[in-house]
Order: sequence, then C-alpha cells, then structure tokens
Amino acid sequence: MEITVGLEPWSEDDFWLLLRKNEPAMKEHLGGPETEAELRDRHRRYLELSAREPEAGRMFRVVADGETVGSIGFWERLWQDEEVYETGWGILPEFQGRGLAARAARALVAHAGVHGTRRHLHAFPSVEHTESNAVCRAAGFVLLGEVQFEYPPGQWHASGDWRVVLRGDGS
Repeated sequence: MEITVGLEPWSEDDFWLLLRKNEPAMKEHLGGPETEAELRDRHRRYLELSAREPEAGRMFRVVADGETVGSIGFWERLWQDEEVYETGWGILPEFQGRGLAARAARALVAHAGVHGTRRHLHAFPSVEHTESNAVCRAAGFVLLGEVQFEYPPGQWHASGDWRVVLRGDGS
C-alpha cells in the first residue's frame, strides 16, 4: 500500500520536532546539534517565514499517513547573482529509507512552483551526505556541480549544487 505524504504548515506546536531533529545523527552533516536557545530562534524564524506572503517561502511538517515524520521548507536567497529559493529537509531516523523525503521534496517543488515567484529552487547537501543527494536525484533536481557552501555560518564544506526549475518562462 502506498504511503500518503503531505505538507502541513509549521505551527507554534512544532517545537518538539526541532528538538527531535537536533539529535547528533540528524545534525551530522549540518554542523552538529544546536543549543536550546538556537532552536528557539530557529522556531521563531520558521513561524515568521510562515506568516509572510507565500512567495517568501514556507516551512512545513512532513506528514505520512497522518503521522509527523520530519520537516521541509524553502526560503529566498541570492545565489550566484540570481534570486532563487533554497530548500532543506530532515526526516526522523525511524522513518528514513522509505522514500518519504523525496516525496516531500516533490510536493514542495509543486508548492513552490504554484506559490513562488523565483525561477529556480536549489538544495546544497554535503557531498558526503549520500542520502540527501539521493533525495535530490529522486525528486527531480539536476546536479550542477560541486560548490563550497557555508552552513552553518562560519563552516564551509563541499556541497552539491542541485537545482530544479520552477518556472520556465523566466518570471
């Protein structure tokens, strides 16, 4: 039976998910666990993003068959002199390996294509994070090459620059 995957807007009640995603295994390719103050700041930023106009981006809980399994979102950024969207996701360990991240990424691409104004959506997983690179591939992103990417601030690492076209008309 096919698992139904949906995106639910980030809400005030979703802080627990940030706590779960802060486990060392989930943060291995993201600079390590954050302090509680950093998580509270992240939660505030997610809520603020979701309160803005839809074209600014959104954070979502990923829900599979009614159960929260992770998060995904997109936000505005300037990349190589182009205004683009960036995306990132995290699926809780007990739900990994089922294709849920790729399904969530495809749903996010569809959402950003309808509600967004940018032409491209990029993802920048570490070249060492084989699972996230596989998600990009499965979700229809095209690998443009390897780049040096800063995340978290002050930490540079080799990343894949994956891109999907949201709008082909140049708008």
